[in-house]
Amino acid sequence: MHILGVTTNPTGLWTTQQARNPLMDLGERAEHLRYLIRDRDAKYTAAFDAVFTAAGIRVVKTPPRSPRANAHAERSVGTLRRGRLDHLLISGQRHLRSVLTEYKHHYNTHRPRQGRELRPPLDDPGRVLDLTARIQRRTVLNGLLNEYRRPA
Repeated sequence: MHILGVTTNPTGLWTTQQARNPLMDLGERAEHLRYLIRDRDAKYTAAFDAVFTAAGIRVVKTPPRSPRANAHAERSVGTLRRGRLDHLLISGQRHLRSVLTEYKHHYNTHRPRQGRELRPPLDDPGRVLDLTARIQRRTVLNGLLNEYRRPA
């Protein structure tokens, strides 16, 4: 999961800039990306598509009125909204950015995935764990989530 930006009024220019930012950050690793799946919102202009096309990434638009066509993104956004944001009172863009950054860290480093044998995306399989060590609990998002770990 990557958080690209936060705004109250996204425009075509804003989304195009948000497309440029991660491609610049990824550098040569962007060559491994082959597809961008997106919906047909008017915010995604021809300039937005051109950013990815120039990087050799094929832009695939989902069919109209088909939320299941991009089920992974729909589920991630829905989980974030229903499970986290609906339980918090967000006081502004800075607070929202902070909450999203903390959730992104949890999502990428702790939340297990079935397709990865219940390991998170940024898990280090070579890390040795002391199975006799006490399990430590860490609260995330002001207690909305708990993470449990054994120290390495």
